[in-house]
Amino acid sequence: MSSVKELIRVEENDTISFGNYELTEKGKVSDFPFKGDLYKVKSWKEITKLERNDMFVYESVPGTAVFNLKETDTEMSFRVEGAEDAQITVEMEEETDYNIQIDGEDAGTMRTNLGGKLSLSVELEAKKSAFVKIIRA
Repeated sequence: MSSVKELIRVEENDTISFGNYELTEKGKVSDFPFKGDLYKVKSWKEITKLERNDMFVYESVPGTAVFNLKETDTEMSFRVEGAEDAQITVEMEEETDYNIQIDGEDAGTMRTNLGGKLSLSVELEAKKSAFVKIIRA
């Protein structure tokens, strides 16, 4: 697995992949159509950020590559890769409890804040990925 060279793409399984943590300068793609929405991605070694219809969806510090992002009303899942451990923030439903799983292991339950943001840390090593699943409790 490696970074998404085109910064954002639709996968065969009807999910999206985005981000390139290998870039030394900011890369950006705007107005990328997917399922009736417009996505914008900004990514480089220091940060990766995804917006849908100008609303926050995902951010990581430092930058990451995200594969097969899938969202439903009750969960979000994706595979994430990066050069080092990452702090990830995602937009979920406000003031709601979510069970977090990383590589199938229970990472606990977290509650989103008033804005619906949920933050978690993922241990990554160069060229290693982790599968993250966030499920409404």
